[in-house]
Amino acid sequence: MENGRNWRNRELRQHVKVIDGTVSPTLLLKNATYLNVHTKQWLEANVWIYEDRIVYVGEKLPEQTKGTEIYDCKDKFIVPGYIEPHSHPFQLANPEITATHAAKTGTTTLVNDNLTWYLLTNKKKAFSIIDQFNKLPISMFWWSRYDSQTTLQEENHFINTNDVLDWIEHPVVVQGGELTDWPSLLAGDDRLLYWIQETKRKGKPIEGHLPGASLRTLTKMKLLGISADHEAMTGEEVMNRLQLGYMVGLRYSPIRPDLPTILEDLLEYGLTTFDQLMLTMDGPTPYFMKDGVINTCIQIAIDKGIPIEDAYRMGSFHAAKHLRMDEELGSIAPGRIAHINILQEKDNPNPVSVLAKGQWIVKETKEIDIPPIIDWSNYEINEMNIDWDLTEDDLQFSVPVGMDVINDVIIKPYTIDSDVSFEELNEEKGEQFILLIDRKGKWRVNTIIRGFAPKLGALISSYSASGDIIIIGNSKKDIFIAWNRFKELKGGIILVNDGEILTEIPLQLGGSLPNEPMEQMIVLDKQLKDTLQKYGFAFYDPVYSLLFLSAFHLPFFRITQKGLLDVKNRDIVFPATMR
Repeated sequence: MENGRNWRNRELRQHVKVIDGTVSPTLLLKNATYLNVHTKQWLEANVWIYEDRIVYVGEKLPEQTKGTEIYDCKDKFIVPGYIEPHSHPFQLANPEITATHAAKTGTTTLVNDNLTWYLLTNKKKAFSIIDQFNKLPISMFWWSRYDSQTTLQEENHFINTNDVLDWIEHPVVVQGGELTDWPSLLAGDDRLLYWIQETKRKGKPIEGHLPGASLRTLTKMKLLGISADHEAMTGEEVMNRLQLGYMVGLRYSPIRPDLPTILEDLLEYGLTTFDQLMLTMDGPTPYFMKDGVINTCIQIAIDKGIPIEDAYRMGSFHAAKHLRMDEELGSIAPGRIAHINILQEKDNPNPVSVLAKGQWIVKETKEIDIPPIIDWSNYEINEMNIDWDLTEDDLQFSVPVGMDVINDVIIKPYTIDSDVSFEELNEEKGEQFILLIDRKGKWRVNTIIRGFAPKLGALISSYSASGDIIIIGNSKKDIFIAWNRFKELKGGIILVNDGEILTEIPLQLGGSLPNEPMEQMIVLDKQLKDTLQKYGFAFYDPVYSLLFLSAFHLPFFRITQKGLLDVKNRDIVFPATMR
């Protein structure tokens, strides 16, 4: 059985016996008023569940109830478990704690980015890990990346045809993408096109990543096989995609909380059909999802005037349909996996009880403990082993072009006219040293960054797009203090000012992921943001700012493994230095 999507023949026969009355259901939801997503009606029914599957929805009660748990849904409303179709479960969290946290507020299915597996481990171990996730009551699916969204020194080692095709073939990989390197596809990269076409031949959709794309570009991408996109930032951009036949993810994320405005725009455009729309948080950091995931998006949709039935469909059925999984997920109907949310009111998507694969995750507001199932050490994902040291030579800054931080996603080049030979930079110009250094100590890239957190002495982070180490600060003395603590911690994020450690976040799993409970990560994430804002960080989410320093799908200038990158021309302006 692959994540509950397929049942063995003997299990199917057992499900039929429940209908025949010779086997008792394991759980009966009586007197339910449920949303039928196929007819957009609220209907009264009894819902029979056998283990992890819904076997009957209708007026009848089962003939056999020996051993059946009976739960009375009188005066309550039930809807399908919510689906997050575009999850990055690695943003100061790991996939297991992300999934269990999301499930407690009703998001019982996540479709996840596989990029971090490329950076943390090999394909064989990655497949073993994602197979382990099948043991969770939450449904965990994945997508297959076609690019690293940065410039790697050994790109083909990480992402190559054999590995991409094997990922596409895997039964819990349900789509291709997200395609951040679409300019290469348009420029004639036939290897990318081959991967996309192979994905389509497997019957799996392709998700694009097309911020600011023109109608001309959107049309070309549709011709080349792109099925969906989540990068629309206005109602007009959503309408453009809908009119071209795209499935559109409406985003509410830490750095793009566009959903309320987009919904207002769509209603002003007179949109009355919402069948091509999904909802996503696009990889929220812990503090942003403290109140949940898709439940939060559905609440915004209802509050903005989207019909209640459509709001719930956008948070469940539409995603299942897009992923070609609507016979397994996204509705309360016979044959579907028993992901069900029980609500107190129709217009309140925050469930009082949650079922995932027929198991209680929350029952009458009481959370049920979900034991961890992943032993990361079995896959050799352990603390970072840093057997080298930062030296004075590493903190030499002579490149004439720096990085000017405009906002969370835009960085422009600028000419450095300051004397940066001092041990400490004056905060008045907003400048800091920045260094990207290989996690094994083989190479480094040095320049100056302006507008990040100019009052801060030092930040060191092993959380980055490439898995390498980011060092930012205005004081070389503080940088070395942070470095020593970083080595003791064996990976993580460290903030230091005037010799004092202000904040530290351990990332025990390869220096990229924490192994702390989500509740703890919510506190640490908030602490990181608050501290950086105190020292001059002026944007939405520093976690994303750290991630995007190396991301070549965003304008205009980035620091990467190969050196300082002109994104538009894909030119290395200043190469990395070997140590």
